[in-house]
Amino acid sequence: MSGSSLDDKGVLTRGLRRARTVLSIAAAAVALAACANTFSQMGGTQPPVVTEQPQGTTVGTGQVRIGLILPLSAPGNAGIAATSMKNAAEMALAEFKEPNIQLLVKDDAGTPQGAQLGAQQAIAEGAEIIIGPLFAQSVSAVGQVARASNIPVIAFSTDASVAARGVYLLSFLPESDVRRIVGYAISRGKRSFAALLPDNGYGTVVEAAFQQEVARRSGRMVALEKYPLDPSRMADPIKRVAQAASRVDSILIADGADAVPQVVASLAASGVNPKRVQLLGTGLWDEPRIFSTAALEGGWYAAPESAGFRSFSGRYRARYGQDPVRTATLAYDAVALVAALVKQQPGPQRFSEQTLTSPSGFAGIDGIFCFHSDGTNERGLAVMRVAPNGGQVISPAPRAFSPGT
Repeated sequence: MSGSSLDDKGVLTRGLRRARTVLSIAAAAVALAACANTFSQMGGTQPPVVTEQPQGTTVGTGQVRIGLILPLSAPGNAGIAATSMKNAAEMALAEFKEPNIQLLVKDDAGTPQGAQLGAQQAIAEGAEIIIGPLFAQSVSAVGQVARASNIPVIAFSTDASVAARGVYLLSFLPESDVRRIVGYAISRGKRSFAALLPDNGYGTVVEAAFQQEVARRSGRMVALEKYPLDPSRMADPIKRVAQAASRVDSILIADGADAVPQVVASLAASGVNPKRVQLLGTGLWDEPRIFSTAALEGGWYAAPESAGFRSFSGRYRARYGQDPVRTATLAYDAVALVAALVKQQPGPQRFSEQTLTSPSGFAGIDGIFCFHSDGTNERGLAVMRVAPNGGQVISPAPRAFSPGT
């Protein structure tokens, strides 16, 4: 699987569009107008020798140093997203009450080599934990450096294959979306499923998760097709799913607004009635072009509830005079979490695996989340219904994780 293709779809598409914990982190955070409050040092070998003079900026004056690695100078959407995420990290420090941390900001320029050097520099400067980077190959490069010094990483890639022990992903993983929407569909009596997925890294991840979750919940997979990114070549796989539509009660279309309206129109042209078959989607549906597509009205998709992001966006606009990218909340939550752990867990256990993988999880801008020991995460997502005026909550996000989640 191409890490970049998954990240481009999962991070940048979401980024440029639109609980309580065992540590009582919410109590340590500053009140954030109408928004839920967000939230070891690990011993090891000497940090690697850095062959270049450390570069970057620092934010904050606290004693605990934290590396923040983002593709700030990368061209196009990556640089735009990185700048917004850096702003959000700074905002988290400003809104947290007396944070005892200092951010060591490193620009990886969107390359694994840059990310590796940034990690080396941050560790040499005393970073106890690293936040970032954004893309899969860069996360792998940082993980190798950090692991040698027993430094944990909280990264933002949506490619779960780069998660590992000590390398935790705070991103919106497609697997969480799939688990939530399939679970809800099953709870509403849906049993027979089909899927239309893009033939890219994102589609590959969704395919595996969808097949696994349908089987785990005793559903039946009737048809699954992947369509090429070239719109002129979508017709055949869509027709094959349409031919099976009389035997299914739900069709998952796991893609964004660039493709989903056309896919649905092609299904309808092939005789599929979207009012008879329940349409399902992932968090990529959470954007205005989906809501304005009449054929998608009534479709279900999994996504964070929007109240937290709306509040965050308002504060961000007031501070920076522009809208944040959607994934800016990830950087905010990562910094808020680290600041809270520093405040509530003084000493070497604050960034330990036991602390970071607390089964109670943490509360962030986009709801509750927890890290698993393999580096992946679980999020408390809502199920939304597509409506002309936006997504309507039909199954609220959980406020706490159930045992065994």
